[in-house]
Amino acid sequence: MLRLVTLFALCLYTSYAWRRPLLLHGRPENGMLKPPSCGYCERDEPANEQWFTQYLDHYDPQNSKTWQQRYFVNESFWTNKEKGPVFLMLGGEGPADPVWLAVNTDMMRNAEKFGALAILIEHRFYGKSQPTPDIETNNLRYLSSEQALADVANFHGFIVDKYKLTEKNRWISFGGSYSGALSAWLRIKYPHLISGAVATSAPVWPKLNFVEYLEVVQASLATSKQHEDCPNAVKVATTKLDAMLNNQDQWSSVESKFSIKPSLQDKNDVMNLASTLAGTFMGVVQYNRDNRAFEGATDNHTLDDLCDVMTDTSLGDELDRYAAVNSAYLKLTGQDHLDVRYQEFVDFMKGGVTWDSPAAEGARQWFYQTCSEFGYYQTSDSDNQPFGKMFPLSFAVQQCQDVFGPEYNQTFISSRIAWTTANYGSKNISKDVQNIVFPNGAIDPWHALGILKSLNPFTTAVYIMGTAHCANMYPPRKEDLQTLVNARQTISHRVGEFLTKG
Repeated sequence: MLRLVTLFALCLYTSYAWRRPLLLHGRPENGMLKPPSCGYCERDEPANEQWFTQYLDHYDPQNSKTWQQRYFVNESFWTNKEKGPVFLMLGGEGPADPVWLAVNTDMMRNAEKFGALAILIEHRFYGKSQPTPDIETNNLRYLSSEQALADVANFHGFIVDKYKLTEKNRWISFGGSYSGALSAWLRIKYPHLISGAVATSAPVWPKLNFVEYLEVVQASLATSKQHEDCPNAVKVATTKLDAMLNNQDQWSSVESKFSIKPSLQDKNDVMNLASTLAGTFMGVVQYNRDNRAFEGATDNHTLDDLCDVMTDTSLGDELDRYAAVNSAYLKLTGQDHLDVRYQEFVDFMKGGVTWDSPAAEGARQWFYQTCSEFGYYQTSDSDNQPFGKMFPLSFAVQQCQDVFGPEYNQTFISSRIAWTTANYGSKNISKDVQNIVFPNGAIDPWHALGILKSLNPFTTAVYIMGTAHCANMYPPRKEDLQTLVNARQTISHRVGEFLTKG
């Protein structure tokens, strides 16, 4: 199956095997912001699942339909109910996980420091927050970032009434990847409700052709201290691979070398294969080092590990080494072959319209959002990346059309991205907006769509050298780089200012 994007994850294409590290547009299974492991737990105070009656369409006064939205609350640190702040974590493109309120994450450390009521709200159409009977394309018209932000605004009033809050109880929103962008946009759209926002790894720049993603992957691979020639080794390998894939007579050789079953049938399978193999590198780089433990990994694979293989001449030429990376990943995940059938992806996504289907775990919904709001297509169109030329923008657009209909063409997607840009301001949002902090990791490819420089005294960019996607959000470890330690201190300081200086 195709690797399904996002954040902001915002974190395109992939094989039909959900087992690859990236699904569509850099989006792993259950979303780009992965939950921390309770191996980090220093306290065990699980938040209870609760429900709120939400409107289906906030912008149609004649539509009175409602649905039940899920949320979680942790009151453990909220000792001063008269003045204690509210820290609201926004759900993203996957099920909301209450572990975020139960472990020593950065938000919860700050909740303890500032005595905050901690809340997690699930995004509409993800997890158990199911506004419609199914996710047929017609119903997905109610899935948008704008509706999700309006959900939060409506939820704000509900929480104020439930807990008898006043203006003294200031609200700070938190999020990472796609939900990081939502956190920033929430502050922009509802500044009278939200006093400040932490927007981690937030891809606030919606972009059709996200060529910068692979450019950052190349730059990140080049930081491997032992293997500066790693990106060139990948480029040599993919140049050879592209030549073979452009000659159908050599497809059987490619199938043998990369353990592909069933056989390649057409150009779509070929493009899917090329993007899937690149996806292995993309996944490791996006979550390099700092986040491996929370994923439950026992072997902490990093970009250095990839480059160890790509520069090991004992494994053969560069293409042999590229195949060795794939073989190692197949072995790690218990697979004996690689399945890259494009039509299987299309059938899976088109047919996954019931809430109990695997596609409804988030893949179909996020894919729809990329086709209707954001783009974020991580293509091979840049000359400044080492992964060949076999998955261009046209392939990404074709996916939208094959799943949602011919009307989802490049002109339509571009127009929707233009509206998203006009609605939220893209990278210009920090010029006039106050009280947002934007942490980004230098290794994380999604930082290319984020705010990297502070453009006014009230909105702070925190660029964290040596770290990857959403690193600052997870529980601290003794192995953390000093840059990450410093970033968390800066974020905490800014949150304190949001609460005291307006």
